[in-house]
Amino acid sequence: MPQNSAALNSKALTLRFSLCGKLSLQFPVLYVRSNLMAFVNGDAEITSFACSSEMEKFLCDRLNDPSQPIAERFRALFSLRNLKGPAPRDALILATRDPSNLLAHEAAFALGQMQDTDAIPALVTVLNDLSLHPIVRHEAAEALGAIGSESNIPFLEKSLALDPAQEVKETCELALKRIEQLKDSSNDGESSTVEKSPFLSVDPAAPASSDSSVCQLREILLDDDKGMYERYAALFALRNNGNDEALTAIINSLRSKSALLKHEVAYVLGQLQNKAASDALSNILEDVNEHPMVRHEAAEALGSIADERSIALLKEFAKDPEPIVSQSCEVALSMLEYERLGRSFEFLFMQSPQVQ
Repeated sequence: MPQNSAALNSKALTLRFSLCGKLSLQFPVLYVRSNLMAFVNGDAEITSFACSSEMEKFLCDRLNDPSQPIAERFRALFSLRNLKGPAPRDALILATRDPSNLLAHEAAFALGQMQDTDAIPALVTVLNDLSLHPIVRHEAAEALGAIGSESNIPFLEKSLALDPAQEVKETCELALKRIEQLKDSSNDGESSTVEKSPFLSVDPAAPASSDSSVCQLREILLDDDKGMYERYAALFALRNNGNDEALTAIINSLRSKSALLKHEVAYVLGQLQNKAASDALSNILEDVNEHPMVRHEAAEALGSIADERSIALLKEFAKDPEPIVSQSCEVALSMLEYERLGRSFEFLFMQSPQVQ
């Protein structure tokens, strides 16, 4: 499990620093900071945080303040996604309509990771709004799958049939399959057949069976004729394996025809933080003909790897004409700078908000 804060890309930022993973805590509350509480469940896992009303207001205002640099707004977003309640939820919903497609898509992703059913109507509205960038609609569909409510099925089926963007259609396919799997496990009287990610993310697909060999998983992942859910399942199983053979298979899948799959592959490589992926990710970022959602994830993954070449590329492409790419580089570089200074990128884990 990665512990380096700058080395975690945005999708891996559910809990950070020493708060990552399962802790031996007293139920139900651990006081982590003077302005912060962490709630834990019966398995001694942190389930959410709570903070002062002043801190909450600060975070909500900062997230939706367009005068702030994009990295400052992401600092607020990454904090808000660890909170529960109407104010954080409403702030994130508002952010799904932000002119920054990067921020809007990350806000939709956060709502899915929070698995807040009260966010469903807003996410459906985002999914149905064809004026929004496909990366934002895609993330709304993934969020509806992450929440996992059967009531989301007709909305996802509609977009699967009607949305003009292939990446949105494929995301709806994934989300529907995930909800079906959750439904089947519930009917079988099981709490869930969906394995918890060791990276603390709500993944779009459960990993394939651990009985499958790396060779078998590689064949599935690289087969463009396989269903997207099956390929995602193979990808997450290879990620969880993490050996050199599995890593090579994951890197090779960056040659897939599907932008959706490639963006998830880049995300997974960021989670793994292995420098062996640096060249392949660099090639993705440098390819101006590649889909922005893939280049975006490649930029964040390079920020996770954080070797000398990766940092140089992030600085170069922070000037990219595509805002989704340039802003991704800007956020990644800001995270690295906070790490270098030994400071928290997230406002939530400071003694009090430090405004620059």
